[in-house]
Amino acid sequence: MTFVARVRAMLSLAPRVTWSSLFVSVPERTPAAGRKRLTVGLLTGCVQRLVFPQVNAATVRVLAAEGCDVIAPNGQGCCGALALHAGRLDEARAFARRTIATFERAGVERVAVNAAGCGSSMKEYGQLLADDPAWAARARAFSARVRDVTEIVSELGAPQAPRHPLALRVAYHDACHLAHAQGVRQPPRDLLRSIPGVEILPLAEPDICCGSAGIYNLVEPGPARELGDRKAAHIDAVKPDVIATANPGCMLQMSSASARLGRRWPIHHPIEILDASIRGVTL
Repeated sequence: MTFVARVRAMLSLAPRVTWSSLFVSVPERTPAAGRKRLTVGLLTGCVQRLVFPQVNAATVRVLAAEGCDVIAPNGQGCCGALALHAGRLDEARAFARRTIATFERAGVERVAVNAAGCGSSMKEYGQLLADDPAWAARARAFSARVRDVTEIVSELGAPQAPRHPLALRVAYHDACHLAHAQGVRQPPRDLLRSIPGVEILPLAEPDICCGSAGIYNLVEPGPARELGDRKAAHIDAVKPDVIATANPGCMLQMSSASARLGRRWPIHHPIEILDASIRGVTL
């Protein structure tokens, strides 16, 4: 692939960031609705915060509706996932230390993550800082509190908030950093199945990557594009109303692949679909 072709491929993935999205944020503290069950910190992320701020908003609403005090510390920054994906370990460690300290000060019982790549990296802080005597124990304790948001919904047990029906045929894509790296496969499906009217459609080759893979689609855009087209073809075969996946990189990758196929499927995080059900609105 030539340099020009590589740049074109990378630009095709570039997200649309509006001026207004630069100023969208969730409240630093959102109280639980009804009986309090848990105090949860929220990683607002980098790509998620700028490109998909509605995912953070939905996350806060769902957790609060399910009885969680939600704290999104204003002082948080990058968790270091992209630096870790790129092999920039010293940089990743610096981000990890800052993230740990930020959520320690927040005094939360769990740290919710709605971006699979971030969650995978944060669950590995114990290994990342294992040789740092000042941070090793703190990193292990922090990682033990990190959960994908779908895991927290599952952990809470019986729903506290009512679910309104949504007649949706959903193609759920397992983000590699959620299914393979974290071993989280069932909670997102359970979350979707808790919504009356939602049908999860079986996909061919469900364990095959969509081509996002951290920064793979940036450093190897050709093979990544082939994987994206393969995934889009499998999705097209089941004719969904909506695609669901729990990682912003996958959302961008599949949006690009579906556009090449001439399809414009709505692509949402599972937590957005649950949020719509709880609020009784359409997506």
